[in-house]
Amino acid sequence: MSADRRRQPGFWKDNSLTLAFGTGFLVVLVAQALAGHADFNEQLTTDGLARIGLGEYVTSSDFAVDVTENWQSEFLQFFLFVFGTVWLVQRGSPESKEVHKAGTESDREQRVGDHAGADSPAWAGARDWRQRVYSVSLGLVMGGLFLLSWFAQSISGVAAYGEQQLRQLQDPVGWGEYIGSPDFWNRTLQNWQSELLAVAAMVILSVYLRQRGSPESKPVGSAHTSTGVEG
Repeated sequence: MSADRRRQPGFWKDNSLTLAFGTGFLVVLVAQALAGHADFNEQLTTDGLARIGLGEYVTSSDFAVDVTENWQSEFLQFFLFVFGTVWLVQRGSPESKEVHKAGTESDREQRVGDHAGADSPAWAGARDWRQRVYSVSLGLVMGGLFLLSWFAQSISGVAAYGEQQLRQLQDPVGWGEYIGSPDFWNRTLQNWQSELLAVAAMVILSVYLRQRGSPESKPVGSAHTSTGVEG
């Protein structure tokens, strides 16, 4: 094999970040299912009820609400971060654009319309609604995924809450009543606050701390005031 051929990137290396995290997600999801199944059966035993199988558990509302309540908070984090970093800056953070670039930037800087190149996405060079939509497509998709997962959490949550109410010989509640209940908002807000804390911590800590070789960090020797510089 020639040296030039060996230097050609391959599928696994080109997509290693997505593949690694995607595989990790599946492994952890399976582990969550196993741990959640064991915990749920312990609760059933305590309540004097029959235990259930793994297949029944992973198709239950209890498992669904545990999964979706975390998904919606993650998509909310990225939705807010994608849109927030258009206008908000943090001097010295690689997570922020340079302070003087706050805003949507010019067509030349964004390579849209007349400034689109031959390798630009087709919609970037359009001069109509397609360019406007594509210009905010990442935020729109993240926001849509957040709303879908939040809605899924509310549907699975009301079912899980109703089952819990029945086990305690209480009447279940409807969807409208559930989304105004402390159970729904406790599940929701405990995830939101943790995501916002994580983003704030990453933004400010990356001003002063470094991780050599990571694009989430500035180069090790960069000044603390260097902004929008990746390692």
